[in-house]
Order: sequence, then structure tokens, then C-alpha cells
Amino acid sequence: MTHEHSTYRLALVGFGSVGRGLAEILSLHRRRLQERYGVDVRIVAVCTRRWCVYDPGGIDAAALLQSAASGAVGGWDCARAWSADEMIASVDADVLVEASPTDMTTGEPATGYIRAAMARGMHVITSNKGPIALHFAELRRLAQERGVLLGFEATVMAGTPALRLGWSDLAGCEIQEVRGIVNGTTNFILSAMERGMDYASALAEAQRLGYAEADPTGDVEGYDAAGKAAILANVLMDAHLTPMDVEREGITGITPDMVAAATAAGERWKLIARVWRDAQVVHAVVRPMRLRTDHPLAGVSGVANALTISTDLLGDVTIIGPGAGGVATGFAIISDLLALHRMRKNREPRTEN
Repeated sequence: MTHEHSTYRLALVGFGSVGRGLAEILSLHRRRLQERYGVDVRIVAVCTRRWCVYDPGGIDAAALLQSAASGAVGGWDCARAWSADEMIASVDADVLVEASPTDMTTGEPATGYIRAAMARGMHVITSNKGPIALHFAELRRLAQERGVLLGFEATVMAGTPALRLGWSDLAGCEIQEVRGIVNGTTNFILSAMERGMDYASALAEAQRLGYAEADPTGDVEGYDAAGKAAILANVLMDAHLTPMDVEREGITGITPDMVAAATAAGERWKLIARVWRDAQVVHAVVRPMRLRTDHPLAGVSGVANALTISTDLLGDVTIIGPGAGGVATGFAIISDLLALHRMRKNREPRTEN
């Protein structure tokens, strides 16, 4: 099957695991995207806190990865002495991919980057939880006013299409409750404790494998899951919650005796994010819960994530998949790009033969 190609020029803010994952996908699969979907994706700019490059003709993704790994990007011919704000104001690009570090208190500077890109008529795809957890209603309204796409699939469960399942594929249902495992680090720790480790040893193992940060507070105290719970509430239930509105308890109080007691009762501990509607009010909570081993979420082990969406017409629908990782999250950027491509194709005027 042949397609007339549509070109999408990407400007990236941030080149951490998400940006590198996206570049890796494009270095390996750009031709597949062209041949199968008629989509020609080109990275034209990347800006980090240390360096910025811009080539309106496109930057080779494999060369970008190699140079970033060696620290030589700043010496490229296309290097620019730009801040992220200056890059957004200056580049000739169609899509801003916002993948800077998350600030769950203010959502900045990422939210400012998104506003600036939309003001220029750029589509925005973000993996950053802060803007969507804190400012989703405003950003959705701005996107509608400007006629651009706001893509945010990467903010919950990486590339596993949990949000799209809820807002698109389950459209027509009333979503009554959403509950799930949305933090892989804590799920890995609890799974390790089931195998006999104490909390400290399980955390050290997670850090050794790169699943937990040197400061694991955001994960183990439930802050990361609370941010994702707010996103689920706002995107799937049209709520207006912030992470501070989410009742939160982490896993640091779980002891080997508690794990053994759950096992003896045919149950498992899981850190569960739960969002539900009570009349017209949407509530959200993150806390460790004991689940029976036959519960769909109880069998999700290691760093995997899972979400069960309870609906009036279809009952419970559960999706399980990777919740982190550079390529997995980079795929979410690709999935939002393909959604943008479908949206643009549907808007094109059709000619009669």
C-alpha cells in the first residue's frame, strides 16, 4: 500500500529517556511509518538545559543519539545558543514534543512551553504529568481555540493506551470508576517483598536495576501515582482535581508480616490509584490495598502497570502493559502523532470523481 506522505516536523524540549526513546524509534522505524501510514516524521530541533540544535531540514535520529551519548551535540554545525523558550519562538516546526522534567507543584516551566507553542499554532504532545494534572482544562480549551492537538497519552502508563481506551474507545459508556497500578517502582518492590525481601532490600534492588531513583520519595510515598490519579479523573471523568486533592498513602509502612498475612489469606498488597464518581462529585485516592489473588490487578507483577475501567454498558475492562521506559513512552508520542495524522486527514476536503 502506498501513501502520499504528510511531513511532521518535531521540536523536542528535553532529551532524557523519553526523547531518546522517540529518537530510537525513528532511527529504526521511520521508513515503516512512511510506508504503512504515510507519515514522514522528522526531528528538526532539540533543546535541553545544556544544549540546543536546530536544522529545518531534519536531524538524523541515529546521529543525534550517538552525539548525545558522547556529549558532543553542542559542537554540531546546527547548534544554537537558545533557551527552550527561544527555540519554541524561533523554529519552523509543526509539533512541540514536551518532555522536560516534571514539576507536580506548579507544572512549570512545561506549561509555559505548551502555551507558547499553541500560541504559534503548533500541535503539542507531552509526556509531562505536571501540565495535565494541574492545568488540563485550560490547555484543552487553548488547544480547541487554536485548532491544534494536545496529546498526552504518555502521562499515564507510558505507551500502553490507557487514556485513549477510556476517552475514545469507551466513548458512549458512563465511566463509573477507574482503579489500577500506575507506578511500576512500587509494584516491583511489593512483588519482591512477596518473594521474601524486606522493604529496604526490595528498594535497594529496584534502585540497582534503575527502576527507582536515588531519592525514591515520589514513587514510594505515592506522589507519582497521585498525579496520575488526578489525570485519570480529569481526562476520563471531566473532573477538576489536582494531585493535592488526591488522598495519598505510600508503601513505606508495608512490613514483611503484613505481606505474609495477605499471602496466608489468598491476597496480595498493591498500591492502587482509585478514582470514582459519587453522585456529581469525583473522588481520588492512592493507597496500598489487599486484593484477592483472582482479582485482575493482583496478578500484575514486577514493573508492569494495569488499569481497570468500570463502565455501565460494558462492565469492567482491564488493560495491562508497560508503564515506563524510554521506548515504551516514546511509542506514546508516536501514537499521538498518528492520532494527529488521522485528525488532519479527516479534516481535509474530499473531492468528487
